[in-house]
Amino acid sequence: MLSRRHFLAAAAAASIPAPSWAEAGAPAFLAAAKRPDGSYALCGLTAAGEIAFRVSLPDRGHAAAAHPTRPVAVAIARRPGRFGLVLDCLTGAVTHRLEPPADRHFYGHGAYLDDGRILVTTENAFATGEGRLGLWDAHRGYRRIGDMPSGGIGSHEVIRLPGTETLAVANGGIRTHPGSDRDKLNLDTMRPNLSYVRDGAVVETVELDPALRRASIRHIAARPDGLLAMALQWEGDPARIVPLLATHRQGEMPRTHAADEAAQAVLQGYAGSVAISGDGGEIAITGPRGGVAHVYAAEGTVPPRIVHRPDICGTAPAGAGLAFTDGLGGVLHPGGAALHRVAWDNHLVAIGAA
Repeated sequence: MLSRRHFLAAAAAASIPAPSWAEAGAPAFLAAAKRPDGSYALCGLTAAGEIAFRVSLPDRGHAAAAHPTRPVAVAIARRPGRFGLVLDCLTGAVTHRLEPPADRHFYGHGAYLDDGRILVTTENAFATGEGRLGLWDAHRGYRRIGDMPSGGIGSHEVIRLPGTETLAVANGGIRTHPGSDRDKLNLDTMRPNLSYVRDGAVVETVELDPALRRASIRHIAARPDGLLAMALQWEGDPARIVPLLATHRQGEMPRTHAADEAAQAVLQGYAGSVAISGDGGEIAITGPRGGVAHVYAAEGTVPPRIVHRPDICGTAPAGAGLAFTDGLGGVLHPGGAALHRVAWDNHLVAIGAA
């Protein structure tokens, strides 16, 4: 039996509230960055675009998974990387290091399930080309507890649909192998898809029109009512101008969205990221190659408004609107802009967005 002293100590520990994001400077976003000296970091950004904290990374980051309540972030290597670092954003300490099985590599994205108890990571089983979702128990030191199918090849981004325990997975359709560096091995036969996964099983798989078979589905965002947006990257004839945004609701057919031909051509076949505004009324895709973002009305068919910014790529919901980051250190948000001496990486992750 516990002694009175041990009982009181245990009771006192239980009464201490777990630290929250507020204690880490109340960041609204996470973003990976390259510093002027060539080193890498994961930063927390406030709603006003100021840096709340910096945590050093050993190599280039891609996107981070933010714990829904605790000041913990998982920085995941972009393909064909094999590191995932669990970061205490209060102290800057690396508390755990994730490594996939020997025949896997990460794809740079992850998401939390079950109120932050389970971390899900997108992975490539490169011997077969199958996309997999790795499962890690955050309450037990991020111990790996298994995996499940992603529903396709090239499982790039995974998100939790808001208010549910259903995962949406962007399966880009492109087979790669670390022995072939970043070569794309199956462009002639690629079949990207969007999959919905629940309780370890794929419950729905969605493909675009066959004419868009070479439009890789790379990044996704969701609205609380179930509307899902997909950012596409064209792997076909570079002279062909195609839509780079698609939307979907479970049980329905996907719908594509495009600007007029001249504006669409500026994107150069590449949408780097996607976000739905905080009020749900707009969807943004970013085109870093063309230095523009296209912001569509989520409902309707009016042409998008266009944001011009060199190397713009990251985007996330911000208040009722949207925020953006660029490779020159800029942060655009509904209230204005901020500039930092870093090069922001591809993605801006909203904390608590789901």
